[in-house]
Order: sequence, then structure tokens, then C-alpha cells
Amino acid sequence: MKKSLIALAALAASGVAMAQSSVTLYGVADLSLAKSNGVSAQMSGNGVLNNGNSRLGVRGVEDLGGGLKASFNFEQGINAENGKTDANTWQRNAWMALQGNFGRFQFGRTLTPSFFGVAAWELTGTANYSAVANQFGFAGGPTRNDSVFQYTFAANGFQGTLGYIAKPDNGGNSKYDLNAIYAQGPLAVALSYNKTQTLKGNMALGAKYDFGSFVLAGSLQNAGGPSKGFTIGGTVPLGAFAVTLDIARENGTGMKNTDFVLEGKYALSKRTFAYAVYYKDGDANGALPGGYATGAKNHFGVGLRHNF
Repeated sequence: MKKSLIALAALAASGVAMAQSSVTLYGVADLSLAKSNGVSAQMSGNGVLNNGNSRLGVRGVEDLGGGLKASFNFEQGINAENGKTDANTWQRNAWMALQGNFGRFQFGRTLTPSFFGVAAWELTGTANYSAVANQFGFAGGPTRNDSVFQYTFAANGFQGTLGYIAKPDNGGNSKYDLNAIYAQGPLAVALSYNKTQTLKGNMALGAKYDFGSFVLAGSLQNAGGPSKGFTIGGTVPLGAFAVTLDIARENGTGMKNTDFVLEGKYALSKRTFAYAVYYKDGDANGALPGGYATGAKNHFGVGLRHNF
């Protein structure tokens, strides 16, 4: 359960009214039992057969008055199987932001605009075993970037974010990353695009529609090279249980590669769910050792995730 950290020495020293500031501790605990081709069944923390990576984070916001707010977020990855943390202490998130009626300016290490564009329509909630993410990434780009300066504006169901990384902060090659998202009622549509200075741009255009008794989603993908593709899938909710089938097809020069995932989720509460998953990694035609991006063709797993 999310808990406000009331006794913070920094706030007490600053004399800021508690009604105007809040700091929240939050996190995820996720563990699964996983089985892949050529690998015996074993416990998995933060692997391809986990719904998500375990983490611990702290975020806060201060109301500056006049509709202006300052906020921050620091987030650390944790492997719940062995208690180890990632090499960089706050490698998941480390940013601050200023927002008001003009929109939101954010600075630091953060999830990319392309990630949020894909997340608007992707059916598994961008799970580790997502066929979309494992096949195409997030519009061909990484999940996170360092040294990002970005601006977000939202109105009437529309939200757009433009992020930029300067040359010295990105190995001498500037980068921009953007999304445009429309989410209103049962429909969500999103465009993601990113480009590093010396490379071709990457694009994903996807949509999701909730018909009530089932949800359909699909996308067109162009990773900026000879490979292009599409995704298509659906989710059927059955009370506390939901079944998702998602397919990601990549076509390139001399290659055809199809990933798919079959996922079942059972909600034990609003914050805890059990899941079972089968993920098939399409053959990358020997482009990687064994020909599979995840190291094996077939993956099976059952797990439990708790959000707090």
C-alpha cells in the first residue's frame, strides 16, 4: 500500500506546509517459476517470464501555488529472487519536473516518450514477455534514456510529449523522441517516433479499442531499416480473469520472424494478481546465437505480482 512519508527531516527543516507537499514510497514485487527450452524449471526475478521487474521508488510533489507544481522521482530496480540491486542505484528513474497550465517540463533519466506511446495500446501492460516489446522494442528504441529534457502537453483526451538529448549527453549524437496519444472512452491511438542524429528514425503507430466484452489492439512498426512489421492481438476479460493473445510479425530482407504471447491473469485484489504465460520467440534466422532474441524458442511461466 502506498504510504506517505510524513516524518521527513528535509521537509521539517524547510518549514514547508505538509498540506502542500507529499512524498510517496511505492514499489513492485514480482516472482515467477520459469521454464525455457534447454533450461530446467527455476525461479525467475526480473526475467523474460516475469510480468515486470521488482522495484522500489520514491516520488514527491510540492504545490507552489498558482497552479504550479514541482515534482521528482527516483526508482531502483530490485531482484526479488536474491535481493540484489542494479549497478546504478537509481537506474530506473531519476528526474525532476515543473508543471502548470503551460504543460510539464521534465529533466533527467526517464522512460522515453516512445515507451509511453506504445504503452497506450499494448495489451500486456508492457510486460517483460510482451511480444511487441521483444520483437520491436519501443518504436525501435530503448525503454529509458539519460539526460532527457522533455515537454508534455495534454488537453481534451490528447497528450503529446517531445523529448531531446543534447550531443554531449548522447555520445556526440543528439536524439529526439516523441509521442502523440489520444485516449478517450474505449479508444486509444498513439504515434511514437524517435531518431538519433546519425541513424534512421524509428516509428510505431498503434491503436486499441475496448468493445466491453473484449479488447482489440494492433500496430504498424517501422524500425528505420529494412525490417518492418505489424502487431495484432486481443484480450477477453472474464470477471477477475483475463486472457490475452498478442502476435508481433517482422518482415525484413531475407527474413520473416513471428513472436506471440498467450497470457492469463487472475486478479486477487486491486494490487495483486497471478499470471501464467507462454511466450514464443520467433527465429531471427541466426542473427543472434541460437537464432532467438531471448535465447530460446519456447518459454513457460507462472508468477505473482504485487504493487504497493
